[in-house]
Amino acid sequence: MSRAELPSRRTLLAAAVVAAVAGSAATASAAAPTAGATRPAAPGRAAARTVDNRAWTTYPDWRSGTAAGTRAVAGLRPGLVIAEAAGTTDYTDPHTGRTAAWEYATWDSPVHRLAVPSTEAIASWNARTPEGTWIQVELKGTYSDGTDTPWYVMGRWAAGDADIRRTSVDDQEDGKSSVWTDTLAVDDAASGLRIASVRLRLTLYRRPGTRLTPTVWRLGVMGSDVPDRFTVPASTPGLAKELLVPRYSQEIHKGQYPEYDNGGEAWCSPTSSQMIIEYWGGRLTQEQLSWVDPAYADPQVCHAARHTYDHQYAGCGNWPFNAAYAATFPGLQGVVTRLRSLTDLETLIAAGIPAITSQSFLEEELTGAGYGTSGHLMTVIGFTADGDVIANDPASDDNEAVRRIYKRREWENIWLRTKRYNASGKVVSGTGGVCYLYFPARPTSRQRKALAAVGVR
Repeated sequence: MSRAELPSRRTLLAAAVVAAVAGSAATASAAAPTAGATRPAAPGRAAARTVDNRAWTTYPDWRSGTAAGTRAVAGLRPGLVIAEAAGTTDYTDPHTGRTAAWEYATWDSPVHRLAVPSTEAIASWNARTPEGTWIQVELKGTYSDGTDTPWYVMGRWAAGDADIRRTSVDDQEDGKSSVWTDTLAVDDAASGLRIASVRLRLTLYRRPGTRLTPTVWRLGVMGSDVPDRFTVPASTPGLAKELLVPRYSQEIHKGQYPEYDNGGEAWCSPTSSQMIIEYWGGRLTQEQLSWVDPAYADPQVCHAARHTYDHQYAGCGNWPFNAAYAATFPGLQGVVTRLRSLTDLETLIAAGIPAITSQSFLEEELTGAGYGTSGHLMTVIGFTADGDVIANDPASDDNEAVRRIYKRREWENIWLRTKRYNASGKVVSGTGGVCYLYFPARPTSRQRKALAAVGVR
């Protein structure tokens, strides 16, 4: 996002959720339950889990759902495709006004009972969508009181923008929960109501009369119930290691392609994504980049902004859209999750897996940043011998300045807290440990163990 301490669209969308708990802000303190993503455990007792991930990725997974026109395909990367159309429908793109007919087929996942009855749920997916195809992801939850949510649209997505404009869907609510861009949230967490179980629905679309098909390799949902907190306990440093991740500045793209969220000033998410994609060897061809003005440096960052842009949110910071973009590169997959502490990030870094973290802070809360922000993405690429965070911060003047070292205690708090005070003294939300993880479609044994240790498979 920009360096300015201004409300982001995500902050404004989340205002209703914050309001439900803001009344208790005056009594919130470091003495309240404030674990990194878990409450402190009594001696000899495991800490309570606050995040649950479920993903469908294997051939048996795809065979386990309810299909209407779709079929599972085996191979090194099992997936789901259109076998035959279940029907035809018209779709009017709200961002172009164009109406077109599309054949479709659907797949419903089995019901997943959340190990953590959740206040929030975020879906993510990895797919290939050739021109002439696109997908829709929906989520339906069952509340702890036994009632159900509607089928909420969590995204209409295509890798390109020739057929539809990828988009989130606003104004989805049922009086108990609402969808805020990419996040389903219980409206009043203090009421005790939780999302107890979820199921996902995939709808695959193609031009009528063709044999085209999207292929979906990964579909997942992350449910969480992270306790409200302004501060979190400090973790103990345990790793000194740095990964060699490319460095890209969003700031050198100011004014470029303002149709994508006013240009590079707001491109922290796609810039961070492109850094990690290239760390894993992902490269764009000259043909793919041919639309970018040849006078612009690092055209791949412009490409990432265009191909993560959410036309409803009017920004490049839609979390699942970034993970889906990463997975368009051969051999990569991406997920959105929450982590418990910097110890989790150390586990990933030790296995060679960098992470993209989302945080918001006042300038004085992060020494050396030189700015405050209501929402910003950075990459964590390592830790110093003292345990401080080595980050590639795209909000830097140029590529050479991107590598930063931030104090461990400050970083951990601004990333993991769920509540903070903005520059006006108002209580606003924090992300509670949200991060993107991009990693190989076929991870090594060490990488699998590290991912499993943070709840991702």
